[in-house]
Amino acid sequence: MQRPLRFVVEADGGSRGNPGPAGYGSVVLDPATGETLAERAEYIGVATNNVAEYKGLIAGLKAARELAPDAQVLVRMDSKLVVEQMSGRWKIKHPDMKPLAAEAATVLPRSQVTYQWIPREQNKHADRLANEAMDAGKHGRQWEPSASTAVFDRGAARSLATPPTAGPPGDAAAGAAAVRAALATASGTTASAAASAPAEAGTLFAAAGSGAPEPAPAAAPAPTAAPASGWGPDMGTPATFVLLRHGETALTPQKRFSGSGGTDPELSPAGRRQAVAVAEALAARGTVQAVVSSPLRRCRETAQAVADRLGLAVVVEDGLRETDFGAWEGLTFGEVRERFPDDLQAWLDSPKAAPTGGGESFSAVTRRVSATRDRLLAAYAGRTVLVVTHVTPVKTLVRLALGAPPESLFRMELSAASLSAVAYYADGNASVRLLNDTSHLR
Repeated sequence: MQRPLRFVVEADGGSRGNPGPAGYGSVVLDPATGETLAERAEYIGVATNNVAEYKGLIAGLKAARELAPDAQVLVRMDSKLVVEQMSGRWKIKHPDMKPLAAEAATVLPRSQVTYQWIPREQNKHADRLANEAMDAGKHGRQWEPSASTAVFDRGAARSLATPPTAGPPGDAAAGAAAVRAALATASGTTASAAASAPAEAGTLFAAAGSGAPEPAPAAAPAPTAAPASGWGPDMGTPATFVLLRHGETALTPQKRFSGSGGTDPELSPAGRRQAVAVAEALAARGTVQAVVSSPLRRCRETAQAVADRLGLAVVVEDGLRETDFGAWEGLTFGEVRERFPDDLQAWLDSPKAAPTGGGESFSAVTRRVSATRDRLLAAYAGRTVLVVTHVTPVKTLVRLALGAPPESLFRMELSAASLSAVAYYADGNASVRLLNDTSHLR
């Protein structure tokens, strides 16, 4: 059978400690069928995440070269660092990265390789391989293809990466067509969320706190084809989510856990004033075209105040609800630490740990919010949507847009009635344009 002349390489790497025990995974796919053509994974000892990611890239490119040295290759990775450095838009400053980038650049001719950033949840196959490699290393072994279960993630990764335009969910032919379309339109400047397209003039929050720096000369290979102008190919008008955390409730100033498993409090008088203030600010900007809200009362009240001012209806989306904090609902952090110290520490240490009493883990919230994001993007393509929700969903959407690790949830400040904004482009990339703006409350 004749080998395809185009491949998709998906690669990932990880380190349990950064630096710590590390491994990589990569897979070569046939874009015409979605078939897995090759898998590579290896435990590499103690290393950083970035070193492991680069080694995964190199292994994937070598596997593609072994299959067909003249193939055109689209590399898809959730490491913005590697994608931007290999695309020539970011400098390579770390001494450990420079030789790895140089090696990756020589595996195949530059004209044959393009790079695309994808969210982590769209890179499940390579991620699973990397984790299998690290698991094997933990037991003093190397990864073996016969033990791999990563191939079972392929269908989920495909459906998350590019929803099919026709056919039932998960339809293989539609998924393969979407991958072919991605290959056909890919260029050497596809990947970066910030570089995907210039900010739209007049778009809400387009320039707020996000002025793009001048691209620095890079030590990594240059893009195969420079765009005619601007930062990259024109992806059209993005879908922009204006993320509004609800106004205060009686629990907010007390800093108590208030999720979807508690009393569902209403806005306090201060919260209602905040809702009016944000409604006036958004009306003055005049770019919100739809309002979507969490089903919880504090969000619906905030959303309604804005919708009434803008003359819009409120659409309730269950996936935007706050985390269920289980037995911690209504307690302060100090009270939880006193009553459930082990559970609290586990929750702080791992996104897979759930609050005491059947609460919801951050991993579960991420899956729910990601699916909700994708539904909203399909429903509101190219439009500016006010998304009224809670602390965890807003932080999760920002984290996913940045490609940041789960622990970044604990490193963001998000005030009551604050505004954030994320723009989503047609190539699947995202640009964070605003975070925790409270200027309308002053």
